[in-house]
Parts: sequence; structure tokens; C-alpha cells
Amino acid sequence: MQAFAGKEVIKMLTADLIDQFKTKIYAHYKSSGRTFVWREHITPYRVVVSEVMLQQTQTDRVTQKFDLFIEQFPDFLALASAPFDHVLRYWKGLGYNRRAQALQKIARCIVDQFDGQLPDDPKVLQTFPGLGPATASSIVAFAYNKPTVFIETNIRTVFIYTFLGELESLQGVCRGACPTTQLVSDASIIPLVAQTLDQENPRRWYYALMDYGVMLKKTVGNLNHLSAHYTKQSRFEGSDRQIRGKILQVLLDFPGISYDGMVAELGKAPERVARILDDLCREEFVCYRNKGLWLGK
Repeated sequence: MQAFAGKEVIKMLTADLIDQFKTKIYAHYKSSGRTFVWREHITPYRVVVSEVMLQQTQTDRVTQKFDLFIEQFPDFLALASAPFDHVLRYWKGLGYNRRAQALQKIARCIVDQFDGQLPDDPKVLQTFPGLGPATASSIVAFAYNKPTVFIETNIRTVFIYTFLGELESLQGVCRGACPTTQLVSDASIIPLVAQTLDQENPRRWYYALMDYGVMLKKTVGNLNHLSAHYTKQSRFEGSDRQIRGKILQVLLDFPGISYDGMVAELGKAPERVARILDDLCREEFVCYRNKGLWLGK
């Protein structure tokens, strides 16, 4: 499959068509917009925590964990100074534990290098652990309401759906320009996101886009398989990723456990456990100390 060229659609977009698109998205948001605690009380810290939590995790799981996490770690300083095992304990249930480690390192960067104030430049945020261009830009948009440009899965769904010609108000423009036999790259979508961005209130616009994308997934299905970047998640059961999570849980329950005790708890081949432990030590999740295994350095 060839990648769709978004420039062809950009040439066809008019101010009227963009207004029609925005009207439809905002109408849905007004009637059916979602409510989340991180949207109700917005601070730079709460935005950073929610955006990192929402990477690869469903909103309902984040909703269950967010308030308790904020209660335990109310600001960048509290998070930066907390023992890692404490952070991990309140992260438990969100998965992808590297994000908990990255989040604490981000807090330390902000405290140590920026006097506890979150920078409002995505290029600066991209230098922080675990923040790619999309997350860095989304943090700035939501924390400071600045018109940055980014794509996440629900936004991608909206633009694939719209510019493949399914949105009634744009069918005449897009039909034929974006045949469904082609894959859509994010590089093609980015100019469309920029062209249609609400410069006055980008935060509200992105909320509306994401909520519209969620609605589309429920009504027309997941269109991300039409993205050139679509990949299926690898199997979790029996994977190294599952064992990594179990190791961290054992260390939360039995800090200082011996290597032999860890192998016995996991019930896995010693060679495999040793290899995964070596990886975790190299990543500073785990360390050997006093003949035992511990979380952190």
C-alpha cells in the first residue's frame, strides 16, 4: 500500500469546509464531551501526570489511579523526592512501569533544572525522559493552552475518518483524494491538524477531537489499522514484559529477597529470570544490595 499524500487535501480545504468540520466536532463535544478529573482542575503538574499515565493506558484505568496518585504526590517536588518503591506502589495497575520511572525523572528534572516550573516549550520537554514529540506537545497544549500540533490515537482516528471521505460535509473534497486502499501516515495528517487547529482555544479543541475519535471507534470501529504506523500489541501472557512486572511486584512485597527466592516466587527458568533481572538492573529499576534484590539504584 502507498501512503496517502495529505498535501492534496490541504489544497482542497477552504475556510468554509474547515468551519464545517469544527462545527461538527464542537457540536459533539458540547452534547457528549467526556469528563475527567484531570480536565476539571488543570495545573501543569496534573497535566504531566495524566499525559504520562494515558500513554498506552485506557482512560478508565487512569481514572481509578489518578486521584490517589495526586494525593500521595501532590506536586513535582513531592514526586521527585519520593522513594521509587513508593511511586511504583501507587502506579501499580497502570502497567508499563518504565513510565513511572520516567515520570519521577521528569519531576526531578523540573525541580533541579527549572525551579519546579514546567517549561512551556515542547522542544525542551522532549529532552526529558520518556517524552516524545507528541506527548511533549500535548503537555504544552493542555497545561498552557498553547497551539502546538500533535497526534494521538483518537485524533488520528478523526482525521483518517474525515479525510477518507466518510464525513458528509467533506465527502466532495476528500472522495477520490484519499482512496481507502492507501495507508495514512502521521506525516500526512500533521498538516491537516495544523490547518484545522483552533488557535484561540487549542486545549478545548483537542479535548473535542479526542472525544469525537472515541465516539467514532464505538460507532465505525478502530480505523487505526489504516494508519501506516499501526502495529498489533505483542502477546502479554508469558512474555518478558509480564515477568518484569511480576519481579517488581515481588520486590514491593518482599524487599531484599534473594535471587533464589525470586526464582522460586516466579517459578520461571533461572536463566530467564537472571537475564531479565540484568535488564532491570541496567535500567535502574532493580539493584543488588546486601545479598538481596531491591527496587531502585
